[in-house]
Amino acid sequence: MRIAVIGTGYVGLVAGTCFAESGNDVVCIDIDEEKVAKLRAGVVPIYEPGLEELLKRNVHDGRLKFTTKYEEAIPNAQVAFIAVGTPPGEDGSADMKYVLSAARSVAKNMTGYLVVVDKSTVPVGTARRVRAEIAAGTKHPFDVVSNPEFLKEGAAIDDFMKPDRVVIGAESKKAADVMEELYGPFVRTGKPILQMDIESAELTKYAANAMLATRISFMNEIANLCSKVGGNVDMVRKGIGSDDRIGSRFLFSGVGYGGSCFPKDVKAVIKTAEQHGMDFKILKAVESVNEAQKQLLFEMVTAHFKGALAGRTFAVWGLAFKPNTDDMREAPAVVVIDLLLAAGAKVVVHDPEAMDEAKRHHLGERVTYAGKPMDALAGADALILVTEWNEFRRPDFEAVKRLLKQPVIFDGRNIYPRKTLADLGFTYYGIGC
Repeated sequence: MRIAVIGTGYVGLVAGTCFAESGNDVVCIDIDEEKVAKLRAGVVPIYEPGLEELLKRNVHDGRLKFTTKYEEAIPNAQVAFIAVGTPPGEDGSADMKYVLSAARSVAKNMTGYLVVVDKSTVPVGTARRVRAEIAAGTKHPFDVVSNPEFLKEGAAIDDFMKPDRVVIGAESKKAADVMEELYGPFVRTGKPILQMDIESAELTKYAANAMLATRISFMNEIANLCSKVGGNVDMVRKGIGSDDRIGSRFLFSGVGYGGSCFPKDVKAVIKTAEQHGMDFKILKAVESVNEAQKQLLFEMVTAHFKGALAGRTFAVWGLAFKPNTDDMREAPAVVVIDLLLAAGAKVVVHDPEAMDEAKRHHLGERVTYAGKPMDALAGADALILVTEWNEFRRPDFEAVKRLLKQPVIFDGRNIYPRKTLADLGFTYYGIGC
């Protein structure tokens, strides 16, 4: 099948590469000429396990191409995916200017029947707006489909190639059949393709992320309650996670969620509800809990050192909002580090993948970057663990103790055994345990 993908951000690049891997001819469009040149050379601008290998293979085999010109991708395409950014506005609503601009460019360049797919996470009603923009610019027949993505950063290739489900919102059987054919190779193990009305499909992605964010904030509140009453949140997690009605996933407490999806999507659902006269109280609480949770590690550090942070040095392990990505959007580490710096402390950081991203967009030269985890510890007053990368899980604690000025660890992900560290002479702080 001939496919155009508009946008080479996280969603567009993964989707385009995976569609090419299944034998389709894919052309990805991006307005950034430098980015397109790098992609043509096989240089991937994001860190996602397995993506670079797939991209290089499909570029080499001629199934995957990149361009800055719609006229090189849209004519004769059978399906065009809109996968551009929908950043939140100041009021929390999704900014639709890039989606609508892409729709106008599609209309201008299409040469026959085309299935236009909203792949970006977009508010309910977007398909109608996209349809109106295209109809105003072309006389060719087309259909608009909602096909939200459900990719987890760090596991996106597997999520795309082996999806839990594929959601297709379509009003036309012809368009739905095209989408079924396109996704057929990915659901051979029997995972469902769920066909529904467009509005339900548009809301499904937001609802899924909002539910997962709710579970995280709920467990963080339970963790904070455990700290008050002397409970252990890990024991509570196991106790409720064994209930089939609840399940064990997304029940880990920590320093809050971040990334490009949960914060943005929770805000968007709240805003959509407001636009329809509804006060979404639960999600407002979820958002409030998460913002407070991001400051919790700083509050623990402040309490331990009795407010005397100026002149002290802190080692921070982990900058990305989660392991296996270099994404620092809404990352809890940024909040913690900003608060430490504002209190007059010095910060030395290490992350396996996100340090270049930190230098460019988030922390600049305000912190010191350590090439190895242990390099960050020398002379630091404490270690603060923010992101649970695998390489941080089993350090040489005797070496950690020797390098720190004093053996203090603030564990924002509860990955270290409290008793083991206590036996080694550490002062240990976890989240709710």
